[in-house]
Amino acid sequence: PMNRPAVLLLSGGLDSTTLLAFALKNGWTVNALTFRYGQRHESEVARAQAIARHYGVERHVVAELDLRPFGGSALTSPEIAVPKDRTPDAMSAGVPVTYVPARNTIFLSYALAWAEVLGARDLFIGVNALDYSGYPDCRPEYITAFEALANLATRAGTEDGVRYRVHTPLMTMSKAEIITLGTSLRVDYAATESCYDPHPSGTACGRCDACQLRKKGFAEAGVADPTRYASA
Repeated sequence: PMNRPAVLLLSGGLDSTTLLAFALKNGWTVNALTFRYGQRHESEVARAQAIARHYGVERHVVAELDLRPFGGSALTSPEIAVPKDRTPDAMSAGVPVTYVPARNTIFLSYALAWAEVLGARDLFIGVNALDYSGYPDCRPEYITAFEALANLATRAGTEDGVRYRVHTPLMTMSKAEIITLGTSLRVDYAATESCYDPHPSGTACGRCDACQLRKKGFAEAGVADPTRYASA
C-alpha cells in the first residue's frame, strides 16, 4: 500500500542508510530521525542530513539531546578512549565501552513520540545482533519488549487500538550481507560514516571496532570499500 508512514532512525552510518534504502524500496513513506547527542563522531549528523536529502525523505528531524553530562561511554566522554586494534575475540567479549547507556531506548522513545503525532505505527531501526552481540539494546528480545512498551505507553496504543511495530530487517544479517543488500539497492557507501573516532578532516581512523567491522564486511562481500581511512 502507498503512503505507509514510518519513523526511521538514521545515523548516517552504513546500517541505517541501507535500512533507509530498504524501507523506501518496500513502499514506506519515511520520516527520518537523527540525534546530535554529544557523540564524539558528530560528523555523522551531516552525513545523515546529506543522505536524507539524497533520498528525498518526507521529513528529517535532527533532535538535540546531550548525553555528555551522564558520560559512561567512550562515545560521550572525552576521557574514555575509543578502543583500537581489538581482535575479533576481544570485540565479541562483553559489552564494549562504546556502548552508550540506554541509547536505543532513548532514541526509540523519541521515534515513538514522533510516530504517535504523525499517525505512524511503524518504527525502523538498523540494529544488528551478529556483529555487535555485545550491545544489550540490539537483541531481538529487547525489540520485542520495546514494542510491548510502545503499545502500553501511548494514547494511540491504549485508546485508538494502534499496534506499534519496530522493524529490524538487518537484525540477523552479517555486515557483508548488509553491504550486499545495500549494493543491490545502489546505496552509495562513500556517503556513509562508521568510524567512532574520525579525524577532523573526515578521515576514518581505520582501527576502532566500527572501522574494523566495516573493512571486514566489504572484504567478505567482495565490494570495494570507498572509505577514506587514516594511513596506518
